[in-house]
Amino acid sequence: MSSNLLLQYLNKRLVENEPHNSMNVSASKPLITISREVGCNGVKLANLLAENLNRKNPPVQWKVISKEVFFESAKELNMNPEQIRKTLNQREKFTFEEIIKAFNDKRYKSEQTIAKTTREVIYHFATDGYCIIVGRAGNIIAKDIKTALHIRLIAPLEYRIKTIMENNQLTREKAIEFIRKVEVERVAFRETIFGDKIHEEMFDLILNRDSFSNEEMIEMIEFAAKKKGIFS
Repeated sequence: MSSNLLLQYLNKRLVENEPHNSMNVSASKPLITISREVGCNGVKLANLLAENLNRKNPPVQWKVISKEVFFESAKELNMNPEQIRKTLNQREKFTFEEIIKAFNDKRYKSEQTIAKTTREVIYHFATDGYCIIVGRAGNIIAKDIKTALHIRLIAPLEYRIKTIMENNQLTREKAIEFIRKVEVERVAFRETIFGDKIHEEMFDLILNRDSFSNEEMIEMIEFAAKKKGIFS
């Protein structure tokens, strides 16, 4: 299916839903979230999308949010950002010895406290608007924001392996290992932050990264955002 035909298809699907969407759009500022499988270059696409939006509307400056979540949460909790990341990404819980140590450390922050603060940071970014949140369960936390467009990027495993190999100068075996490791961490993050899993109905648009160029994807995302009434 060509890019133009796909846009026509999206137009038909989104127009069918316009009455429902129009009633739900609030006065909030526009927001885009991008969920992605490992190896889909979500941050790269988000940066290109932000550049394109800023070029078209200079007074407004869109920003990309991803690792910034850890840095802002760390400021709030007076912790190291890497500590935040590790706590939220770990599947294993604390051992008995670590719990005893925590009771004796006044600087200790519980997993619940870290998760709550991180959720608040993400929600603040989301409601502040004009940002593209990549990962970090952004689509779940911002699910009630009506002026948000939620994107999911997928791709065949071979595409993702090749991307990881190129991005990180890894062998095929190491790239596969990397994908598995990061996917486990992302599941752990979502469960810790919100206790939810990925469901297709969470997204307005699911795009196959292997099927379209960056330019075509940006065109489709902007088209969908306009049809949903997020921005003109």
